[in-house]
Amino acid sequence: MLSYKTKMKLINWWPPMLGTGISLKSISDDYTRFEVEMKLKWYNRNLIGIHYGGSLYSMCDPWYMFILTANLGKRYVVVDKSANIRYLKPGKGTLRCVFEVSKDEVKDIRSELDQIGKKDYTFLCEVRNAAGEVVTEVDKIVYIRKKDFDWEAFNQKSSVS
Repeated sequence: MLSYKTKMKLINWWPPMLGTGISLKSISDDYTRFEVEMKLKWYNRNLIGIHYGGSLYSMCDPWYMFILTANLGKRYVVVDKSANIRYLKPGKGTLRCVFEVSKDEVKDIRSELDQIGKKDYTFLCEVRNAAGEVVTEVDKIVYIRKKDFDWEAFNQKSSVS
């Protein structure tokens, strides 16, 4: 079985990344920070010559889930739940985005989940152009729960309220 680090190195060959020109440029040793870029190519631009909105979303899609999966461990289920995207200015040239969840944030999330069992967490992605200007913002909502979450107790509490 491939290690997590090997899987992340191979992610650039995964069809959704390869087909949109998205490239994982770096990963911190502790998997808390991922840097991603996307160059403007003929196959990821729209009819007016700027980055296609779907590619901009794809650029932000899996990274927080990957960070949290690697840092929370096997006792938790982590899945992308939803997103909200705002296009602020035309995306031209090479775009970059940094995804980061600090060790302290991971510790706080783990502590909260150990108490309540499950929760949605929202993370802000800022896609920037070469001048450092934010061209797109994406609010990523990630659902996390403990694998041994007690659904029966949760449902009983819900029916009483």
